Amino acid sequence: MPPKKAAAPEKKAILGRPSNNLKIGIVGLPNVGKSSFFNALSKTDLGKAANFPYATINPEEARIMVPDARFDWLCELYKPASKVPAALTCIDIAGLTAGASTGVGLGNAFLSHVRAVDGIFQVIRAFDDAEVTHVEGDVNPIRDMEIIHTELRLKDIEWVEKALENLKKSSRALGSNSLADKAKKEEIAITERILAVLKEENRDVRKAEWTNKEIDVVNGLMLLTAKPVTYLVNLSEKDYVRKKNKWLPKIKAWIDEHNPGDLLIPFSVALEERLAPLEGQEKKEEEEKAGAVSALPKIITAGYASLDLIRYFTCGPDEVRAWTIRNGTKAPQAAGVIHSDFENKFVCGEIMSYDDLKEHGSEAAVKAAGKVRQQGKPYVMVDGDIAYWKAGQ
Repeated sequence: MPPKKAAAPEKKAILGRPSNNLKIGIVGLPNVGKSSFFNALSKTDLGKAANFPYATINPEEARIMVPDARFDWLCELYKPASKVPAALTCIDIAGLTAGASTGVGLGNAFLSHVRAVDGIFQVIRAFDDAEVTHVEGDVNPIRDMEIIHTELRLKDIEWVEKALENLKKSSRALGSNSLADKAKKEEIAITERILAVLKEENRDVRKAEWTNKEIDVVNGLMLLTAKPVTYLVNLSEKDYVRKKNKWLPKIKAWIDEHNPGDLLIPFSVALEERLAPLEGQEKKEEEEKAGAVSALPKIITAGYASLDLIRYFTCGPDEVRAWTIRNGTKAPQAAGVIHSDFENKFVCGEIMSYDDLKEHGSEAAVKAAGKVRQQGKPYVMVDGDIAYWKAGQ
């Protein structure tokens, strides 16, 4: 008898919505630079930047192009009539204040807006400016981070307690060993564990280890602390240029203690606002004059990656386009992002890697080198794949 094949390891489920069309929300206390950052990011004046709390009430939304040197190179090679880069959808959300979880300020509306996004850019103020008031009276980024950490966790605790109560109510009659009853008991046990992580361990849900079965329950609860966070520290232009600020080591230490592994990116809204209207050479000259480059490309790329997004390309003289998919997406589902028929009637994909195309210089040369692969339904897409799909009639 031939030896049995080892079982393939189970694919790790992702916290959050199983979608390719994800959004990232800009979160922080009032007057920390969120709306000004959103305006610089989106090159608009949609965000209401003002020197008082709650200038932003209804969330503003913009699609931000994701910078990608590979996409630029492909456009140079194919010289297409149309160019469509990958985009990240960003939402400017009203400022959060202490007590938001109990409805203070715009608490409940704010938290429902955070619940509707898939990831968080948390903007932290680390600059002094007598002209820009602080809702808590003085600048203290650690206190601000504690407020947001606490408010999001408290709201999650409230939601999980309510879910647990409902589960227990509906399961009072559970006595049989039927599969449905077993599943319900398991769901109660998982929900109790989620509550323990939040309440007893004082941890964000995304920082605990979960099995795929547990992740299904976490995702069903749509928790605020399950969302990936990228910390953006808003410095004065002077501090950003000299790469020094008294708060930065303390902020880093706080993240390492409470949410280890999360990314911290220093930037300066003051500099970004000045650079936002400029393009090309003019922008380069302004960056040289300032002594620092814009942090926005790094921030956008980090936000995109935090949502576990990758992209593949379709190329030709008519169009070069980047298609956003989740990491781990298989070929038929990747094709389905273009059109549902491509997924439903999927035959195969002709795939080459960006690196092979760059090395050989043309599609014909890649084919001649035997580097174009025909891939079927099991194929898992790799970031930077260039794909041509074949679908049945």
